[in-house]
Amino acid sequence: MSKHFLNTPGTLVQDALKGLEITNSDIKLDVKHKVVYLRNQDTERVALISGGGSGHEPAHSGFVGNGMLSAAVCGNIFASPNPGQVLRALELVNNPKGTVIIVKNYTGDILNFGLAREKFSALYPDQAFSIRFVVVADDVAVGRSQGAIVGRRGLAGTVLVYKIAAALAKKGGTLDEVEVLARCIASRVGTIGVGLGHCHVPGTQSEATLKVDEYEIGMGIHNEPGHRKSSPIPPLNTLVEEMVEMLTSTSDPERSFLDLKHDKEDCIVLMVNNLGGTSELELAALAGAAVLEVKRRGFVIDRILIGTFMTSLNMPGVSLTLLLLPRPNDDTQFSKADILRYLDEETDVLAWKMAIKLHPRENEGHVGGGTVDSSEQLKQMDHRILMKDDSFIRAVKAACKAIHDAEPEITSMDQIAGDGDCGLTLKTGADAVSKAISEGLISGRNLIEDVRVVAQVIEESMDGTSGALYSIFFSALAKALYEAASTSNVSAGRELAADTLKTALDRLYTYTRARPPSRTLIDPLDAFIRALNAGKAWKAAALLAGQAAESTKSLPAKVGRAAYVEQKNLNAVCDPGAWGVKTILEAACSVIPE
Repeated sequence: MSKHFLNTPGTLVQDALKGLEITNSDIKLDVKHKVVYLRNQDTERVALISGGGSGHEPAHSGFVGNGMLSAAVCGNIFASPNPGQVLRALELVNNPKGTVIIVKNYTGDILNFGLAREKFSALYPDQAFSIRFVVVADDVAVGRSQGAIVGRRGLAGTVLVYKIAAALAKKGGTLDEVEVLARCIASRVGTIGVGLGHCHVPGTQSEATLKVDEYEIGMGIHNEPGHRKSSPIPPLNTLVEEMVEMLTSTSDPERSFLDLKHDKEDCIVLMVNNLGGTSELELAALAGAAVLEVKRRGFVIDRILIGTFMTSLNMPGVSLTLLLLPRPNDDTQFSKADILRYLDEETDVLAWKMAIKLHPRENEGHVGGGTVDSSEQLKQMDHRILMKDDSFIRAVKAACKAIHDAEPEITSMDQIAGDGDCGLTLKTGADAVSKAISEGLISGRNLIEDVRVVAQVIEESMDGTSGALYSIFFSALAKALYEAASTSNVSAGRELAADTLKTALDRLYTYTRARPPSRTLIDPLDAFIRALNAGKAWKAAALLAGQAAESTKSLPAKVGRAAYVEQKNLNAVCDPGAWGVKTILEAACSVIPE
């Protein structure tokens, strides 16, 4: 359905968040940054933050409250929030006991929340180790081959992860304990969705949807393609059987994500989740069929949750989630009884539906035990890396001009290999950096401060995955340079560049699974940094980076939007992101003295 209740499509997210604040006295809203947070933060307990694009309500803003999330960061519909929003949430929570960030496995969420974590660590070095980062990837529709690099998508299992972890935090669990429990649950959860049609995004043309007699199993929560489309729509019981098979199979080499023994002693939690447009009548029938099918296969259902936890706007669909509980002899810090107790822990969050106990409760077991002006704090850094000449400024100017001029070529590549915005995104970032130079924000006097400004300008001007990748890299580079100058002032040079660029790349690798050869911007970047560390001169290293970019033409796409493009159509072009890095490095190195 393409009709919606709204004032305007552009204000719908803010209007919804304001509605939450109006109707819930326990929460507050930072309207500018679209952050929903607890009015009275409990600084004696570990905090939990989640978030992502809007359109999945009640996840995540609807789960802010005592006993669940301390804050939720909301992007526009199906769009990850930017790092500035996430940083604001971290500052609003400002928890001395530590904060665990829990995000779904989508590239934008990982990069933007990760960049915010890096920025927070740079701004508040003494709190750097108090921010933990947990990624949930529970979608079993994405097989091992398809998700070899990008991994499985994050779905409704994410809500179980932070509900259970938050209960431990409420009971006084330490930061380490809460993080370990969150990772434990994330590793034991699997989800499969099915849709009878696509959802409709307000303000857009009607989306292509499924045929009247067609369904799609494994459809993503942003209208992404599923595992397969089929018709006609089978009887409910048959459809549920197919979904449970995908969740519980241990013979499918592409899946078998849950370590089930199939010996009638596997104990699970079952979640039946409305994807947004399914009636309560149908949901009850689906839940009943799911319980019967799971029991038929010999699994013990300790708890079942039925309701609306993570949606895809108005998608007519449902997802099933299984959480495999630990056995007595499993090597886990938390027992089955612990996890069930945390799941059952009461919360005053209205959107949470308490679990139904289908199995006797186990014996109790183990119990786990303000805003600061960011720019002002950064200005207090007394470490400096002095430049011998104006080479850095000339290199940055040359790179910006080269990207500006190359925009049509890169855009043309991306219209084949992606969504057509790579060239314009890079040009926007390059023009913004050029403007920062003309305004004196990038002065050439202190390399640390200049690189930090580049990272900030890129974050504010470049959207999407490219912006996040570049900003994380330059933020990490600024931090590496700062640490290099921690004992005494040093001068810029190729040896310093080699060491700090490698550190920045290693940090970037914690937020992306792309490794060369990957048909991404990582290929030439990695080649360039490896060459510098091998003692190559600037121009020689840039030449190797260019060769790596050229070679992407013959590589299959495994990550990014190109992974969804027909592979035969990619043979004609190099990866546009890789070409952008090549363009930057060749132009910059052409003006740096050897």
